[in-house]
Amino acid sequence: MHDAIVVGGGPTGFITALGLAQAGADVLLIEAEDAVIDSPRAAVYHWSTLDGLERLGIRDEAERIGFSKRDYLWLVRKTGERIEYDLSVLDGRTAFPYNIHLGQDRLAEIARDRLSSMGNAEIRFGTRLTGLTQDEDRVRTEVEGPGGAEILETRYLVGADGAGSTVRKALGLAFDGFTWPERFVATNVHHGFDAAGYGLTTMVIDEQWGAVIVKISRDGLWRCTYMENAALPEETYLERVPDAYEHLLPAEGGYRLDRAAPYRMHQRCAETFRKGRVMLVGDAAHVTNPTGGLGLTGGLFDAFALWPTLAAVLLEGADPALLDRWADDRWRIFVEKTSPQAIANKRLVFHACGGEAELDTALGGLRAMAVDADVRLQRLMFVKSLETSGPSEAKGPSSNFA
Repeated sequence: MHDAIVVGGGPTGFITALGLAQAGADVLLIEAEDAVIDSPRAAVYHWSTLDGLERLGIRDEAERIGFSKRDYLWLVRKTGERIEYDLSVLDGRTAFPYNIHLGQDRLAEIARDRLSSMGNAEIRFGTRLTGLTQDEDRVRTEVEGPGGAEILETRYLVGADGAGSTVRKALGLAFDGFTWPERFVATNVHHGFDAAGYGLTTMVIDEQWGAVIVKISRDGLWRCTYMENAALPEETYLERVPDAYEHLLPAEGGYRLDRAAPYRMHQRCAETFRKGRVMLVGDAAHVTNPTGGLGLTGGLFDAFALWPTLAAVLLEGADPALLDRWADDRWRIFVEKTSPQAIANKRLVFHACGGEAELDTALGGLRAMAVDADVRLQRLMFVKSLETSGPSEAKGPSSNFA
């Protein structure tokens, strides 16, 4: 019987599994696909998550493969403004006062490679969870893999299997919220954004052609994410990319599309992130529109707080009630902070807030960030407020783990 089975081979699943294995737990990670999925998704790791990557020993590798950056540029089409600031106010306040740009598939691969070298960890691709039951002592999982159907048992299970989570559905948990009426199209493209004066992270604020444009590799590959009406046929989205680029690409010299992916946006949250011996992390627990990069940020913070707590329960005899505290903390952060801010970010970038008065108020905050270091620091600290400590570290009366 395994100490833990992690379902899902995205960055949150691999980070959770790596932390547990490094702590000494016997871990199995299963992923339904045959490899790490490399379609365009999240690509920015806020400075606030880098301590967690450092604790796992993978921050330096992520930075070598990707690159660090500190600048932000907001282009306001209605006013013609360029609002710029950087992360220099974080100097001396954190060991890593910068963001890292790196495709989320690359981070998952870094963690995968570390995990695959460990004797107490196993990875099975092409293996799909088909059902689970649990009792007071274990979780019994039904899986279908290359060798056929199999029953696996584990002391605890972590669902990191995305927004359509089989784990969450097997638990019968509601996934309350709503789906946005628009579709995001994430494209990876070679184009001269830097020659056109764009920052490494540029937000184009416009009610029709808002976009998030981010450099994602040292060789000049950029991510350009824009929005279209979800009533348009998804199967023909590629036919509409050239028209979108007419509005979004600023430089001469054309472009070379590397890849693209359409996806629906949701604001949803599971009713609880723990049920018995099963926990949910990342998109299996909560989903948000990606404006501002808060979805993956929240998933990483889920993992950073869960793996030390679950390791304490498994290996040190800590009170399992700590897992309830972890679940409650992470649920509250998403509902009260992450989701509302992501909604506000989307309204600003892609809808220009829907009205001149509201737009001017939002721009007032950005203008203040550009000229006032105290305001900039206060607002930059938001992404740190999404972090919660592993409850096992609290040494409270409900914990016997020191």
